[in-house]
Amino acid sequence: MKRVLKYLGGLAALLLVVSFSAAAEQTKTPASMTEKAMFAGGCFWCMTSPFETLNGVISVVSGYAGGTTENPTYENYGRGGHTEVVQITYDPKLVTYNQLLNIFWHQIDPTDADGQFVDRGHEYISAIYAYNDEQKQLAQQSRERLANSGIFNQPIVTEILAAPAFWRAEEYHQDYHKKNPIRYKYYRSRSGRDDFLHKTWDGIWFDPTGMQPKVDLKTQLTPLQYKVTQENGTEPPFDNIYWDNKKPGIYVDIVSGEPLFSSTDKYDSGTGWPSFTRPLVAGNITEVEDNTLFTTRTEVRSRLGNSHLGHVFPDGPAPTGLRYCMNSAALRFIPADKLKEAGYGEYEKLFK
Repeated sequence: MKRVLKYLGGLAALLLVVSFSAAAEQTKTPASMTEKAMFAGGCFWCMTSPFETLNGVISVVSGYAGGTTENPTYENYGRGGHTEVVQITYDPKLVTYNQLLNIFWHQIDPTDADGQFVDRGHEYISAIYAYNDEQKQLAQQSRERLANSGIFNQPIVTEILAAPAFWRAEEYHQDYHKKNPIRYKYYRSRSGRDDFLHKTWDGIWFDPTGMQPKVDLKTQLTPLQYKVTQENGTEPPFDNIYWDNKKPGIYVDIVSGEPLFSSTDKYDSGTGWPSFTRPLVAGNITEVEDNTLFTTRTEVRSRLGNSHLGHVFPDGPAPTGLRYCMNSAALRFIPADKLKEAGYGEYEKLFK
């Protein structure tokens, strides 16, 4: 990453936009009820955003860990044997350690023992730093499932170690993707990370923290479902299964089963696609800038399944003023009277 920083030096100065983590603002969980997790996945710039919008994550802090020196800085942390890490503070009632592990494995190359992507050396290795025996056991189980999945042709080398002392990195490294979006996007596009992740995971669904096996989505989805979720397609309006569905229940990701929307927030937008005023679980979706079709829109994707769902527009009704315009082909409907049977019993209270 240091080589890339030098390469970026000739770029024009950028406007510094100071913003705070959305996850930290959305919760007031007392510190005594929170837990911590620590992961190394190469450049810590790239390991922040995948976690911070997950519901229940309070903060994601970039830093250094694992070395022998105290108070390391960006100039000397490598010489002290440290690696770049992110320390996550989260509410275990809202997000599980298994969910954090799932996100972690989907951000890295776990077969690379000498760094991550363009960044080479011990400073950029991948590792899971467990804070207790339960985290260690869950991490070991997830690594074993990933190793047996057949997704990677080489051995999984990501280590699972006891969490060492954590040293917060300099403030300009915190939420770097927000403060310096152009430099961040430029670095990320040149690093090789996104190309690797797309090549590895596109068209595949696998949860290394659960019991689901690797799934080839082309054999499990209909051609339309695959086109929509994996190729960012759009189904015809007024000719899809849920656009006029008025039954009570929830809508989940057709790929991963993540709860996404509820019939209690569904309305007739007149567009011919199922539309909602808000997500059921905000942390289960991500929003991405979409510059296709000669305009700027906001794409909506599922967090774990990474399925293309649709777009969100600022022309919806109260109380949010938003229109989450989704594709039926990306969704599976669970009727209210089948929620418990299908494993979504916690949402039955919405319909009583």
